[in-house]
Formats: sequence, C-alpha cells, structure tokens
Amino acid sequence: MRTSPLLPPLPALRAFETVGRRMSFRRASEDLLITQSAVSHHIATLERELGVKLFTRGARSIAFTPAGERYFVAVRDAFAVIASGTAEVRTHASRIRVSMSVLPSLAANWLVPRLSRFTERHPEIDLALDPTLRLADIDAGEADLAIRYGDGRWAGVESRLMMSERLTPLASPALLRTGAAVHEPKDLLNHTLLLVSRPYEWEIWASANSLDLNRARTIQLSDYNVALQAALDGQGIVLGRLLLVGDRLRTGALVQPFASVVTSSRAGHWLVTPKRRRPSPATSLVMDWLLEVGSDAEAASSAATAA
Repeated sequence: MRTSPLLPPLPALRAFETVGRRMSFRRASEDLLITQSAVSHHIATLERELGVKLFTRGARSIAFTPAGERYFVAVRDAFAVIASGTAEVRTHASRIRVSMSVLPSLAANWLVPRLSRFTERHPEIDLALDPTLRLADIDAGEADLAIRYGDGRWAGVESRLMMSERLTPLASPALLRTGAAVHEPKDLLNHTLLLVSRPYEWEIWASANSLDLNRARTIQLSDYNVALQAALDGQGIVLGRLLLVGDRLRTGALVQPFASVVTSSRAGHWLVTPKRRRPSPATSLVMDWLLEVGSDAEAASSAATAA
C-alpha cells in the first residue's frame, strides 16, 4: 500500500541504496537476503517510477548515471536519518531506572562527582538519587538500593560492605593556629568536638588511641555536612571521614593534626537491598560498579595518607 504518490516503494529504495553502497547487484542481493533478479526488478521499478536511468551497466561492473548519483546521496542521507531516529527511540524505550537512597554527605562529597563514570559505562540506566537522612524502607520498595553508614546491622535488609571509612580528627588551620595546641590525642579535650548523631565514630577513634572522651566539650549536629561546615568555620574539631573529605585536605581547608587513622567496619558505607527479593539485573550492575569504585577510593585514600 502506497502512503504517498510522491514516494517510490520502500523495498525499491532499500534495494537502490544497497546497490549504490555496494556497487554490485550480487553483493546487494546477499546483504538483502533476496535473489539478484529480485534486486534487478526493484531497480527497474524505481527507474520506471522516476523516469530516469540510475545505473549504467558494463560487462562486469556498474556505475551511477549523474541522476542516479544525486539521488543516491538523497536516499542514503534519508535512511541515515531514519536509522538515527530509530536508535534514539529504542534507547529511550529501553532505559531502566534504579532508585537509590543515600546520605546527603556521601552524595555531595563522594558519589555525585563519580556519576559521569557510571553513565559512560551504563548509558541505558537512569540513576534516581534520594539524598536523605531518613532510612528508606527498602523492603517496602521505597528504593531499589540504599547506601547506609554504620556497622551494617539493620533488620530486614541485606547489607554488603562497599568501603570502610578511614577516621582521623580534622580542624581548620585557623583553629589550630589560634586555639590551644594539639600535639597528641589528649590535647583534643581542650577543643570542642563536633559530633554527628550517635558519637560512635569518635568512640572508635578514641578507643584506638586510648583517649577518654567523658570530659570532652561537644556540639551535637544532625548531618555530617553540617559538622564539616562547622569545622571549616573553626567552630571545633570534626572526626574526618577521609573517603569523603580528601579534597579538603589536599586544598588545606582542613588539616590533620595526627598521623593516626583508624579503619573499622563499624564505620562503613554499606550497600543495602531488600531481604525478601533479589536485586534486579540493573540494580546488580549499579552495585557492582559501586563496589568497584569503593575499592578504588579506599586504595587511593590509603595511598594519599601514606604519601
């Protein structure tokens, strides 16, 4: 059925484009999976429709006529536009969405700067991030995947360690320059310690350095980003999560008074998925990528501290 009296039959156009590209009726028939006589029939039909010859035929070769050469360029470009449009539609139709709940501090300081690398590897997957302090109900389907910070022991979910944090006190240069001297761990007690939620991070570091925090002066804050900003403003000493704040150390915005760095799975970034259902193939791809970049980040942070 013809859709327009101005358009030749599509099979004839396809045969013409293939013959013109391959410059051979035989090779065109092989590409199109039809007989050589069928290719010749399509070309004859098209020449009759157009009222011009498209090819001159020699004993063992063919060549475009001037009209055929001009028409080939137009048909080739038209098929290229159709192919491009088809690929774009297929790409959008096959896109997969993976929703992920993540702490704002991890999203801003670690994950977002790496997202372009994920998109390059998996352009078919759209990541939908929900930066929140609230624990998303993974089992109820509020997110496909979450990254939580802590010891990995949460009820009703499966947890897999992505990377263990590297903890050490950090302060602004101005605070260390104008405040009480800090030469050893006990000197921290002369400063305000900035806590986030439960103070277990400070407890991990203090235990490893034989420091009693019972007499410490503290400020309790709701989010690590807030504690980090307070440290940058010179309001106290924050326990640095080195995987998140490496840039602040490199630029000198924060400094590390002690060489002691403590690593513990109790202060880890964990991939969390529902216990009662398996992750989708797309979610598994996201998890594999996160485990890979998490391992790279741990190695880079260790190397930077050693240097």
